[in-house]
Amino acid sequence: MVMNQDMLPEDLRRFILTIPSIPYLEAILLFRNEPNLPWETETVGRRLYMPEEQAEDIIKTLCAARICAPLPDRPNQYQYQPESESLANLINCLATFYAKNLIEVTNMIHSQSSKNHRVRQLAEAFRWRKEK
Repeated sequence: MVMNQDMLPEDLRRFILTIPSIPYLEAILLFRNEPNLPWETETVGRRLYMPEEQAEDIIKTLCAARICAPLPDRPNQYQYQPESESLANLINCLATFYAKNLIEVTNMIHSQSSKNHRVRQLAEAFRWRKEK
């Protein structure tokens, strides 16, 4: 069954639109699916098929969003720790919705990241012209 985006709860839709790219989504779900596991940046990179440096950038963004947190006295290790029960519930809803509506969620994230990319391109083009 394909869920119409009109049936998507507004808070979940807004949350999905804040996710910068599919690797961020996959990282969120990776942490959520193994909440008690201490994740090393190298392991996250390997599981998401990306360089460790890119995984580290994603993890730092997720920490800033208070979805996960560094483990004290354990360098490069992080654990799923949503800052609130409402955020944890939203991520649970995301996982359920994504499992049943993978294409719709992917398209939402891609359309949002494409818009952001075009805006960045425009800003860079303007800056280049200005510097000339």
